[in-house]
Amino acid sequence: MTENPNIAGQASGGGQRQELTARFTVPEMDCPSCAQKVDKSLQRVDGVVDATLQPTTGTATVTYDPDRISESDVVQAIEGAGYEVVGGSDAESDEREESGNGVDIAPPSEVWTSPRAKKTWLGAAFVTLGLLFEFLLTGQNVTVASVLEYPLHIADVLFLGAVAASGIPVVRSGYYSAKNRSLDIDLLMGTAIIAATGIGYFVEAATLAVLFSIAELLEDYAMDRARDSLRELMELSPDEATVRRDGEEVTVPAEEVDVGETVVVRPGDKIPLDGTVIDGESAVDQSPITGESVPVDKATGDEVYAGAINEEGYLEVEVTSTAGDSTLSRIIEMVQGAQAKKTESEQFVDRFSGYYTPLVVALAILTAAIPPLVIADPVSVDLAGYGFTFAGSWQTWFIRGLTLLVIACPCAFVISTPVSVVSGITSAAKNGVLIKGGNYLEAMGEVDAVAVDKTGTLTKGELAVTDVVPVGDTTEDDLLRRAAGLERRSEHPIATAILARAEEAGVGNLPDPTGFESLTGRGIRGEIDGETYYAGKPALFEELGFDLARARRETDGGVMAEEAAEVDDGAFAEDALSALEQEGKTVVIVGTESKLLGAIAIADEVRPASKRAVERLHELGVKRVVMLTGDNEGTARAIAEQVGVDEYRAELLPDEKVDAVEELQAGYGEVAMVGDGINDAPALATAEVGIAMGAAGTDTALETADIALMGDDVGKLPYLYDLSRTANGVIRQNIWASLGVKLLLALGVPLGLVSVALAVVVGDMGMSLGVTGNAMRLSRIAPERMDGKTGQEMGV
Repeated sequence: MTENPNIAGQASGGGQRQELTARFTVPEMDCPSCAQKVDKSLQRVDGVVDATLQPTTGTATVTYDPDRISESDVVQAIEGAGYEVVGGSDAESDEREESGNGVDIAPPSEVWTSPRAKKTWLGAAFVTLGLLFEFLLTGQNVTVASVLEYPLHIADVLFLGAVAASGIPVVRSGYYSAKNRSLDIDLLMGTAIIAATGIGYFVEAATLAVLFSIAELLEDYAMDRARDSLRELMELSPDEATVRRDGEEVTVPAEEVDVGETVVVRPGDKIPLDGTVIDGESAVDQSPITGESVPVDKATGDEVYAGAINEEGYLEVEVTSTAGDSTLSRIIEMVQGAQAKKTESEQFVDRFSGYYTPLVVALAILTAAIPPLVIADPVSVDLAGYGFTFAGSWQTWFIRGLTLLVIACPCAFVISTPVSVVSGITSAAKNGVLIKGGNYLEAMGEVDAVAVDKTGTLTKGELAVTDVVPVGDTTEDDLLRRAAGLERRSEHPIATAILARAEEAGVGNLPDPTGFESLTGRGIRGEIDGETYYAGKPALFEELGFDLARARRETDGGVMAEEAAEVDDGAFAEDALSALEQEGKTVVIVGTESKLLGAIAIADEVRPASKRAVERLHELGVKRVVMLTGDNEGTARAIAEQVGVDEYRAELLPDEKVDAVEELQAGYGEVAMVGDGINDAPALATAEVGIAMGAAGTDTALETADIALMGDDVGKLPYLYDLSRTANGVIRQNIWASLGVKLLLALGVPLGLVSVALAVVVGDMGMSLGVTGNAMRLSRIAPERMDGKTGQEMGV
């Protein structure tokens, strides 16, 4: 249990009213009806301000007024609903803080060896022996006692022993349901067990008690498996960190490390906290955070995240966030919070079950009471060639009523959506995709069009040299040496790209220019070895007197020149420069006032995964993929052709991107917008689903986006759509399969085709396991790699 003080700022008398928020671990609260009972119990407590109950994690978060009630009162209310609170404390303190990563989940349970399981196995043994005496050893099934002149045989005693062992926990839960006015499975089953026992139907009562107890154990196991996916996320965060303090290395709990301290991370260790590398180099596996399958090289100045694995080198990291505020902690907390938000399907199921259960209970009562009063003699009916006889025995119809009572339980129907949402969201988180709520998981699977920002989404967002074109007797190294020498004094992104290419090519002995001058909007110049060199746009060299008409048919930006000279100096091949510009590249020419050394083409590189991502979206059924960018027409056209989008819209301001999204909504239906989460915020908010790229470590993106791709990998977009679409299919399958089976069973009850045992095994236990297993297959969907293989195939 964790507790955080929270000043709510609400007036109480003349000042502030202090409220405390406590999180309790309630492992046995593992279904919506369980949460409903706890909620109703808490609502009756004066002083409880708010309660958030999450059966998928087995936790209850309660905000209360400490001046009116204590923590023990809250615990008592939860336990008053029939569920034990584990790990709690009666002590209250405003100084207490959440431990670890700030989130909780019920611990793994020993389902098959728990006290409930032992009672179930004992009951099963009694039922087995009872059936043996009842049907096989009939000669030994002697009378051993009598109650109110009713003889009890050995089999009867064994059946009653099964009811006591396996049925009492069910009846106890039913009592708490009745106490909290909750018409749920426990109340229905408890009532059925008591009624069957009361009229002497010991076989039915014992069978019902044991089979339902087994069903409950199986459901507990299935829910524990569902919780495992979130536990795996939580286990990624290291518990301890090696910190350098006073010149010594000490190992301390991760939550005791402060911002600004230095942690030491050796090869094979997990990085304990978010931070910046201040010493060392290494390859770091960031897949737990970003989903990247290939380790990322880290050096001084680079960011690293808690939970990432240091592959080979030694690192010293300056901590930039505490354990409870790390990127991984925020991911886990948001995943946990996402599971609490009900989707449209869940809301439909809740509304439907509110009518379904009372209706079927009423039918059960009518089934038990009406036929014996109406049918005096047996009636034969022929249905589709099958003959059925309806007798008026009240015992027969009472059992059929009990069977309908069992079928009235909407358990499998109610959990069909939550388990699918939990499986989908946690699977996505483990693959570097953070989905903020089940409603967004559903919405993403319904989108008809995808709008994609260019810079930083389809492209890397970083300029890089793509072509080096020397002319005359100039070599590539000479061209790069002169260009990089000039650019050493510039802070423009183009300068960074040229310097990076020179370093990559191993070009050394860069000259140090003097008299450096920036020519705004055109380029730069400086003196090298007593001669003035220039680096800039083609237009700059045309001003210097060079004629580039033959090599350059278009001006910067892809706009046709209105006038062009009839001849040029012949330094570049025909159309050489225009070909580069038509590809959306920026051309930088290097030379002196009398000689051209060559040209360097620079572009924002298209991500390797962009083209395949667009192709895959089309294959999966997305009608339209549109690129939205503020860049110029020529660059936009070149990138659009390269990645294969259906259309592009260039030179858009932020409000014009909003208009573009609205046009897509009008023309195609639901739209997902992919951007950087900050300057695309208006368009992200307008779309049905807003998706932020590269959100790892970025608070703004994590907070504003509906879905965040934690790494800069647009290739995760098709995976997200596929996962969401499959999740929607799984949810629909679960809902309609649950309803269909219940309906078939209900129709078979009056005809005598469905027994109590069949109703429990198929309608309750079978369907609950079925919908859970169907939901768990979402975890097997993995992102496609660049080589076409999935992460599973590559062992990721």
